[in-house]
Order: sequence, then C-alpha cells, then structure tokens
Amino acid sequence: MVAMTLVLPIDPEANRLLERSPLALLIGMTLDQQVPMEKAFSSPYVLAQRLGHDLDAAELAGYDTDALIALFATPPALHRFPEAMATRVQEVCRVLVERYDGDAALLWSGVADGPELLRRVADLPGFGRQKAQIFVALLGKRFGVTPQDWRTAAGGYGDPGAYRSVADVTDADSLRRVREYKQQMKAAAKADQG
Repeated sequence: MVAMTLVLPIDPEANRLLERSPLALLIGMTLDQQVPMEKAFSSPYVLAQRLGHDLDAAELAGYDTDALIALFATPPALHRFPEAMATRVQEVCRVLVERYDGDAALLWSGVADGPELLRRVADLPGFGRQKAQIFVALLGKRFGVTPQDWRTAAGGYGDPGAYRSVADVTDADSLRRVREYKQQMKAAAKADQG
C-alpha cells in the first residue's frame, strides 16, 4: 500500500497499525457505524493489544465466538454493540479466508476497475452500498488503490476536495469539516422525516 495520509486523532500506534495492516484498516471500516470514527479506527489496535499480537484473519475467523465477544466487550468496549460487531468482524474475516487466502489486501489488489472493487467490498458482511463506497474512496484517496473508474464507483465520496467521510480526514481541520458534513446530512434526514 502507498503511504497513508489518513491521520485520525487517535494513538499514533493505532494510526501506524492502520498504515501497515490492510486487515486493521478493513476492521476499522467494519466497525465504523454508530460510534465516532476515532473509536472505530482505534479499536483494531486495541484488539491487537488484547490478542497480544498482530491481527490475523484466519485466527479471527476461527476464534471461539464467545471468547471474541468477550474481547470486544471488555471495558473499554471496542464498540457500542460489542456482541454484534465481534460477530460481524468474524464474518468479514471468514469471507477473507474463503475468497482471499485470509489476506485483506487481496480484496482490492488486481481488480480490473472501480466497479469490480465496489462489488467485492459490497459483498462483505455489513457493507451496504454507502459503506462500500466510503471504503473505495478511502483506498483511493489515502492508499493509492486507484483502478480505472474508482472515483465513479465511490460516488460522491470519491470527489476530490470533498469532506464527506473518513476518506477525507488528513488533519484536525478536515476532520472538523467531515463532522460538519455529517451533521448537515443528519439534520436534512430529520427534516425529511418530520
């Protein structure tokens, strides 16, 4: 992977893990729902600390589910919903083992184009279209994974100069702008419902 320019206000070691471990990055994206992005993307580092070694998809895929839930639930919990998200991470790792030899980077390496990359990501458990597009944007903008038409596949999240998701966070100012965008989207959704 290309050197990452994603810089979240989390432990520097957690940022470094995201830089060097495709699996940690994918797990962070898996957890990025209903918690602040800093929590989601720092949790792979905490999980690795609790395991005592680097993350391994085959190990997590075969891990005793109750024991994995306990690792996620130990205070501070890795997610607001530790049971559901431990199970989801395990499901994602099982797909990686079945289809990609347990190597998260094989999910995106060698894809023909952006639409194929989007399909592969959207096929993962818990990755709806929006989450898949955000991950495609994250790979393209921060990791140099830029197959033909990747920006189109990422939708608005792939737009240059956008501040819509974790893919656009490079410093404190960009993080603030992404938060403002998300707040505007929530407010608009509430207004539509009301």
